[in-house]
Amino acid sequence: MTTEVSRDVICTDALEWLQNYQDPGGRSFLGSLPDISEFPGQSLLSWKQWFQETAELILDKTSINGVTIFFQSDIKLNGLWIDKSFLIQKAAEKKGHHLLWHKIFCRAPAGTIMFGRPSYSHMLCFSRTIIPDISKSTADVIPDLGEKTWVRGMGLEASLMASHFVKKHTETRTLVNPFCGEGSVLAAANHVGLHSIGIERSPKRAEKAKSLSVSTDGKSWSH
Repeated sequence: MTTEVSRDVICTDALEWLQNYQDPGGRSFLGSLPDISEFPGQSLLSWKQWFQETAELILDKTSINGVTIFFQSDIKLNGLWIDKSFLIQKAAEKKGHHLLWHKIFCRAPAGTIMFGRPSYSHMLCFSRTIIPDISKSTADVIPDLGEKTWVRGMGLEASLMASHFVKKHTETRTLVNPFCGEGSVLAAANHVGLHSIGIERSPKRAEKAKSLSVSTDGKSWSH
């Protein structure tokens, strides 16, 4: 992490923080919302409603000149496939954000049979105002999301890709990550020269998020 950028990790409930947040401008958001396994006793219908409403809130809080990126892995529940990218896109359409790109990160090699979760994760990017230069397109299917610091974390390659896009294609210079976990996105944002803000309810994970960094060569995590 360079001395020119800052990182602020706030240990509190992300939804409450979002509801009270006032946009000062110049900020993009990256959301990776928890799935139903983290809501014991909640019905699938009520979790879907919470998920979509929280996605709408994150979209609302993104600065007008920024982007909102979501990184989500689908789940399979009682024989049903729960497509989180569908829920995200419903939220974005309702809020008037257009889809800039939709990338797939492989969580396992192509051809691998998975059970509880599919073998890939979604990364979707939305904006109200930005139209990207299609001559600068990047790969849509990425074979490896990269090293993870914990089981629910974003991989290094995914975190860096999102951060580089914000740096290169928007005027925003702060990346906000509600539900930041151990800080993968925050560290990647700092590595590419962005300020970062993370919200994490768990004190243990919040402490880890304060110190995680990306190695100088950009190929591994450092604590």
